[in-house]
Amino acid sequence: MRKIKIMFRTICVVLVIFIIATLIAANYFYNLALNPKSNKDIVDEGNVTLEIEASKKDAFNYKYWLLKESGSIEFYVTSRDGLQLHNYEINALSKSHKYAIVVHGYTSSGKSMGRIAKYFSDRGYHVIVPDLRGHGQSEGDYIGMGWHERNDLIDLIQSIIAKDDHARIVLAGVSMGAASVLMVSGEAIPDNVVAIIEDSSYTSVWEEFSYELSELFHIPSFPIIPATSLLTKYRAGYDFKEASAIEQVRKSKTPTLFIHGSKDTFVPPYMMNELYDACNAPKDRLLIEGAGHAQSIEIASEQYMVKVSEFLNKYRM
Repeated sequence: MRKIKIMFRTICVVLVIFIIATLIAANYFYNLALNPKSNKDIVDEGNVTLEIEASKKDAFNYKYWLLKESGSIEFYVTSRDGLQLHNYEINALSKSHKYAIVVHGYTSSGKSMGRIAKYFSDRGYHVIVPDLRGHGQSEGDYIGMGWHERNDLIDLIQSIIAKDDHARIVLAGVSMGAASVLMVSGEAIPDNVVAIIEDSSYTSVWEEFSYELSELFHIPSFPIIPATSLLTKYRAGYDFKEASAIEQVRKSKTPTLFIHGSKDTFVPPYMMNELYDACNAPKDRLLIEGAGHAQSIEIASEQYMVKVSEFLNKYRM
C-alpha cells in the first residue's frame, strides 16, 4: 500500500511539473509568435519584405513610390473590436470601378507592398494597402494570423461597395496576407470580389506553427501547440485549428491564383498544393523555381506578372 502511495505521489508530481512546463512553454511561444511587441528575429520571415532596395536587380524604390510618388493618401477605419486600423489608398480620385486590396505578411507592413501596389496602380486600379492589426501604424495587442484579419478585410470590401456598388475587387496577399485573403474567400462575400491572388500562404495556423516548431526548435508539436492554441483562444479569441485557410478555400467560389517559391523554407511548397487541391473555385497556380519565401515576385518578376495578368484578364480585370 505504501509503495502505491509513493508511486501515486510521484506520478502527481511529474504531472504537475509537466503541466507547469507546458504552460511556461505555451506562454513563451505565444509571446514569441503572436505578441506584436516581442522580438521575432528567430521566427521572422526575414525575406518577406518586398522593398526593392533589398534587390540588386532593380534600382526602383517601390517603398518610396508608395509613400511619396504614388500620391497615396492615408486613412483609418475602426475594426469590429474597436481598433484603429491604418491604410494607404492610391488612385483615390480615379473613376475606375477596379479595386485591389493588397495585403502584407507577418511582421511586415503595408509600406513593403509597393511593388504589387504599383502593378495594380499602373493598370488603373484603386489600390488599398492596409496595415494589418498589430502591424505598421495599426493598433492591436496580438497577431491574428489571418483569422481576425479576414473580418477587417471584409469590412474594407464593404466600405468600397458602399461608395461604388459597381466595384470589381481583387484581393492580393503575401504570406500571412495571403492566408488572410484565403480566409476571406470562405465567407459569404459579395460577388464584387472577382479574384484572389495568394502568394505563399500556409494551410492553417496549426500546421504552420507545428512546422515551425519542428524546424526552429526540433521538438514535436504536442503538447506545446495544443496548449498555445488554448492560450490563444483565451487571450486573442481564436484557436489555431479554426484559423484555417484550407478549410476556407473548400467553401470558396472566388477564382484564385496560387503562387509559391520552390525553395520556401518558411511555408513549405507542399502547402500550396494542398490549398490548390482543396479549392473548389476556378483556380490556377504558379511555382517559381529557386524562390524563397515570398520572393517569387523578385526572383521571376516578369513570369510572375505575366501569370497574374493572364489570370485577371479571364475575369475582365
